Amino acid sequence: MATTRKPASQAAGGANGPAARGKAADKVFAERLARHHDELRWLYMELYDNGAMFAELCDQMKRFYDERSPELRALDAEREAAGAWYRASDMLGMQMYIDNFAGTIRGVEERLDYIERCNVNYIHLMPFLDTPADRSRSDGGYAVSDFRRVKPELGTMDDLAHLADECHARGISLCMDFVMNHTSEDHEWARRARAGEGEYMSRYFFERDQGVIDRYTRDVPQVFPTTAPGHFTYLPELDQCVMTQFYPYQWDLNYRNPRVFNEMMYNFLFLANRGMDIIRIDAVPYIWKQLGTNCRNLKQVHTIVRMMRMIGEVVCPGIVLLGEVVMAPVEVVPYFGTVEKPECHMLYNVTTMATTWHTVATGDVRLLRRQLDAAYGLPHEYTFLNYLRCHDDIGWGLDYATLEGWGMEEVPHKKYLNDYFQGLVPGSTSRGELYNADPVTGDARFCATTASMCGIEAAGFEGDEAAMEVAVRKDIMLHAYMFTQSGLPIIYSGDEVGQVNDYTYKDDPEKAEDSRYIHRGAFDWELARSVDEPGTVQQRIFSALDELEGIRRTEPVFSAEAEVRTEECGDTSILRIVRRAGDAELHAAFNFSDVAKTVEVPEAAPCTDLLTGETSEEGTVRLPAWGFTWMLRG
Repeated sequence: MATTRKPASQAAGGANGPAARGKAADKVFAERLARHHDELRWLYMELYDNGAMFAELCDQMKRFYDERSPELRALDAEREAAGAWYRASDMLGMQMYIDNFAGTIRGVEERLDYIERCNVNYIHLMPFLDTPADRSRSDGGYAVSDFRRVKPELGTMDDLAHLADECHARGISLCMDFVMNHTSEDHEWARRARAGEGEYMSRYFFERDQGVIDRYTRDVPQVFPTTAPGHFTYLPELDQCVMTQFYPYQWDLNYRNPRVFNEMMYNFLFLANRGMDIIRIDAVPYIWKQLGTNCRNLKQVHTIVRMMRMIGEVVCPGIVLLGEVVMAPVEVVPYFGTVEKPECHMLYNVTTMATTWHTVATGDVRLLRRQLDAAYGLPHEYTFLNYLRCHDDIGWGLDYATLEGWGMEEVPHKKYLNDYFQGLVPGSTSRGELYNADPVTGDARFCATTASMCGIEAAGFEGDEAAMEVAVRKDIMLHAYMFTQSGLPIIYSGDEVGQVNDYTYKDDPEKAEDSRYIHRGAFDWELARSVDEPGTVQQRIFSALDELEGIRRTEPVFSAEAEVRTEECGDTSILRIVRRAGDAELHAAFNFSDVAKTVEVPEAAPCTDLLTGETSEEGTVRLPAWGFTWMLRG
């Protein structure tokens, strides 16, 4: 039988053959590991003093590297060469629940054309890993029972990898939630621990000593004091308590055990190899527990995140770590690490989000200016993810030390904010509901969609076109303000079409007690079909965002390297932001009030209105209520 001889370049020993490619890949891995090995080993041994477990970690890193597809390795190389690819000014994110948006993972893939039409190239898929079927024990997907299995109703890991491939072909990246702090009580580890297996009990925190439990109660703040009080849950079958800082069905992992750290890193790398690009680390500050502390933001947490960053840079350097750190600003910034020894690539701009809505309710930009200037003063390498709303509630964790100096005391001001956004304050057009309201302290968080908080729901219900015009303008202005900030903007699915609150959650017994579902409604595809109908609310918002996003993509002043500052203008309801790149300077002004304002453009010179294209030498700009301007000089 005749055989076809392979060209020498394709033979096993050829210059381009499998063996040669394997050697080249091994060399790449070895060089990456060499860059980080000494620091990684130092930190690991400092935390665990276990050389055998460190050796195992390195071996598994090599295995996951070998298993990484050629396409993902090529993407890694491309992103390494590009540098901080996630900081490009054309990046725009969208956050969505798979089932609400498209039913299944395959459904999301079928709707990528719509996502691209939204100018989105970063999709945050809300928790999709397997959780208990009983929604009352799933915490919206944050009680994971299997880190390597997709919820069956959403699809499979193969579906996820296929979606990632298609997204990458279109230049879209995927973000997912990685819940490191705890597992579901249904996770295999928890089930075996409940059965009394010591190996698995050591992966959690079990305690019989009431004195120890009392010390935790004394020293550690409660996460959900009204809906899930306490820090431990009693297990009668073991006559012991297990630590559950969030909900009783979420067991806190014990990162003092190196087996826990190693296995969670293997889960991280497994998911990276399915094509995930951005890993959102959930509840980062809580990861390390130590008796006698408040178990928040401990130095060991930073060690763990730093090690995770290095592991990613060795195995899958195209991956980005996004930290969820819902803490005071002084506690947030350290999670960037340092420029020399970075931790998270990106962090949520949580405090600015809450302060933005405080500014809407008060018409006073002073606190917002202080916080923006603090962020603008950080190294350019520090990247925030900016957003107006997300899947979660709004907690009013503001800078009350500063606010009290302006006559805004914490307790009454929180009540005012919650009353304002429920529409209980005269002049407020917002609608929404409280979450985790504490009748004793009066504290509560707030839930609603962006559109409902801007007044679109109220104006639509009342059939008031004049009020709708103002509400739409407010919605667009807030998005323009978000696009003006430094960092990566992300919108919540439905915001691009002005989707309002969904009160039908009250009819579902598994959701009725959780008001966060008011802004987690199914995406309304009828609204999406209205974006081409002139004059509709959907068309007005969608078209405006499309225009703003196009400007942001093409104008150099929106570069991540631009110098940014706020400016005083003598009116506490006007926020001015200046961005400078080379000789070009953007002067942006935002009117956080119900009345029209005239804003001066300093150092009068020819300026181009980026929205109209008109050039003017006039030294003033007239802003309608909740209006804004983007003026380019140079």
